[in-house]
Amino acid sequence: MNCRRCGTPIERPGDYCLTCNTANADAVVAEFETDRAHLTMLDEDAVVGETTITTRPEDDERLTEVQLRNFAGRVADEVRRKRPETVYAAGEREPLRETRAQLHHEFYRVPDGGASESGRDGAATANDARDGDDPEDVSPVVRWVLGRRGDRSLAVVETPPREKIGGSHSTLIGDRKGRKAVQTVAEHPHVKKIVPGPIDAGGTGSRTGLRAKATRAGTNGNVRLLLRDGSSVQENRIVTTAMDRETGERVREDLNEALRDAELQDV
Repeated sequence: MNCRRCGTPIERPGDYCLTCNTANADAVVAEFETDRAHLTMLDEDAVVGETTITTRPEDDERLTEVQLRNFAGRVADEVRRKRPETVYAAGEREPLRETRAQLHHEFYRVPDGGASESGRDGAATANDARDGDDPEDVSPVVRWVLGRRGDRSLAVVETPPREKIGGSHSTLIGDRKGRKAVQTVAEHPHVKKIVPGPIDAGGTGSRTGLRAKATRAGTNGNVRLLLRDGSSVQENRIVTTAMDRETGERVREDLNEALRDAELQDV
């Protein structure tokens, strides 16, 4: 594959061109299985390349901590070669979560509904460029991403997560887990502000510890973060960059996926 701007050969499809400082892929879709990750590079609505990265768990069991970290590191290194604006990911949660922790890109978890049919027949050939693929020839996850990228883009908030939290109430239920839930939401690029609400101690008791959930978006695109811990309930207002209920629902799906990845929701 050659750079789309200057024509210089690049080593792998979608790589960033160091000759003319041009990105040849603006998004990467990562589909994780236990022992492999399939990456699809996109440039707007075109598939410009694919790569499969594999690993081998010991005795065909789950990855050890070191193997998981190394596996995720290889995936993260491949993504960095592309310098994409956005990364979308689906599949096995452990390698996905570890890869996300090693990257600093705008990162979205594809909802389970979009990933449920993402199985692939056989391994794809590494670095197999597929310029101009019809969306019907790609996985359901990639089709989901292509469909979403056609929607109106939401503004990205550059404010540091800790500066997004404010309001007249400063106490959060759940102690460390409550702070983790709010921090997880604050890290989302389309969240502008989180306003903690009052604590209601009259709720139904929970035996599973703190649970967090983003509730249905309102007509203005904003959502609520509901925290439950024992008999205590706290509803926190989340101000987003969404402009209506439809785009707010997209943000809500992303937030709930992030909370599940943080083990603050039942899977």
